[in-house]
Amino acid sequence: MEIMIVETSAVSSEVLKELMKELIPGASVHEIIDSSLIDEVVAGGGVTPHVRHRMNTYFKFAEELGADVILNQCSSVGDVADKARKTISIPIVSIDKGMAIKAVQTGKRIGLVATVATTVEPSSNNILRTAKELGKEVVLTPYLVDGAMDLLIKTGDKETHNKMVIGAVEQAAKENDVVVLAQGSMVVLEPLLKDMKTPVFTSPRIGIEYLKSVIDSMEENV
Repeated sequence: MEIMIVETSAVSSEVLKELMKELIPGASVHEIIDSSLIDEVVAGGGVTPHVRHRMNTYFKFAEELGADVILNQCSSVGDVADKARKTISIPIVSIDKGMAIKAVQTGKRIGLVATVATTVEPSSNNILRTAKELGKEVVLTPYLVDGAMDLLIKTGDKETHNKMVIGAVEQAAKENDVVVLAQGSMVVLEPLLKDMKTPVFTSPRIGIEYLKSVIDSMEENV
């Protein structure tokens, strides 16, 4: 099984590759990383036509290079991946799809904690679209901690990043049945949230578990 990860930063690279080794042993994993993408998304206040074009080009490259499945790592470009599925012959799995499914199945009131503004809309769309697919009604509330993701990428300062985000997570946990952390990079918060009574989900492990289920289904149909 050939898996291509398309990434807008390298911040989640090692975590995702380790999870692949654990959960999908034997798969051949490759990466396309373009960190200028997230910079342009943030600077442009969302996905620009240039970003959309480059992402579609990378998806096409992955297909031409012989990948069996693509993992889209970045939530901020989730809507691009969703539309690209219509033109790419291999599955494109978004890292936060599994998390959205689990959140919708867990509770009606969902708090979405994001650390960059441009992720709020595509992450919200993902959850609302998933709820519709599953026939569930949800109430979604976003909590934005703007600048935390940018800080983590540029300085690697996990401690400050964590302090910026924990307050928003705790507030969301008080007001909702379940909390989802929009960026995969927020997985660094897991050890600090393990004792919370409200379920808090991060995307990397759940996302790779979902990817495995997609791959298992592909292999069954061969």
